[in-house]
Amino acid sequence: MSELLIPLDRYLAAGLHIGTQQKTKDMERYIYRVRADGLYVLDVRKTNDRIMSAAKFLAKFDPDDVLVVSTRQYGQAPVKRFGEITGAKTIPGRFIPGTLTNPEYNKFIEPKVVVVTDPRSDSQAIIEAKQMGLPVVALCDTENLLGNVDIVVPVNNKGRKAIALVYWLLARQILREKGTIAEDQDLDAEPTDFELKI
Repeated sequence: MSELLIPLDRYLAAGLHIGTQQKTKDMERYIYRVRADGLYVLDVRKTNDRIMSAAKFLAKFDPDDVLVVSTRQYGQAPVKRFGEITGAKTIPGRFIPGTLTNPEYNKFIEPKVVVVTDPRSDSQAIIEAKQMGLPVVALCDTENLLGNVDIVVPVNNKGRKAIALVYWLLARQILREKGTIAEDQDLDAEPTDFELKI
């Protein structure tokens, strides 16, 4: 098992591990246990390891070739911040059909990899990524299906703090992988800077 990127209590405080009351067969291997109230709990160590793998993978791409999408409200601020820090392209908010497939569309883009915040609400981005043969990295909760997902980051993708923390960790790891910041160096921004301000 690799070292945790941050102390366990910081993961738990952000509710990164709290899933939903549904689980799919796809996500079973990331589930640690089920709580008395029926919520499935994700295995934080697996989440930690997948954040590291996803960051390693994304660090191989030019920032300009990475597209990060979040239709969900709680994911929009983290995605924007992630883009500012890593240089990735972002679509916070509605993903317009044809963004990846229709060269006539004025906001048409050709990334080499797509990151989605929730495979369910960002399904259009996944469909188009697959049509274009692009790998998909997805933040997946216990009830997500992984049919078209290449790299899974098992995480509570509904929680404001959880989404902010995972994008903060991904940004930090990518910059560490690229050597932009030292391996033990933090970002200038805090995870709370990634959160949607209510």
